[in-house]
Amino acid sequence: MKALIVDDASLARTMLRKLLEANGYSEIWEAANGEEAIHLYEGVKPNLVTMDITMPGMDGITAIKKIMAADPAANIIVCSALGEKNIVLEAIQAGAKHFIVKPYDVDKVVDIIKAVSE
Repeated sequence: MKALIVDDASLARTMLRKLLEANGYSEIWEAANGEEAIHLYEGVKPNLVTMDITMPGMDGITAIKKIMAADPAANIIVCSALGEKNIVLEAIQAGAKHFIVKPYDVDKVVDIIKAVSE
């Protein structure tokens, strides 16, 4: 399966990459902002996207909206330190399937990835 990790923090991308690899994702791409995410999404068509919210350039909410406009079936999970109710609601309304607040519980993330990927 294919995944796209979108986060401006390389450490966060590395942690998510290891988690995804351990759970059956063999092709994983990384993007540091929303613009890169949209470009990669169009070429790769991943089964799953993990999306940060606060990034330089295009933020995660805008990227979610653009990806969902191009592919309403996209599976996007937000992984962000911003856990305020209005941000969570905005991400879900934009099309995200789930919202995980950093720092996150690995087991919970695995359960969410499996649920969204099915």
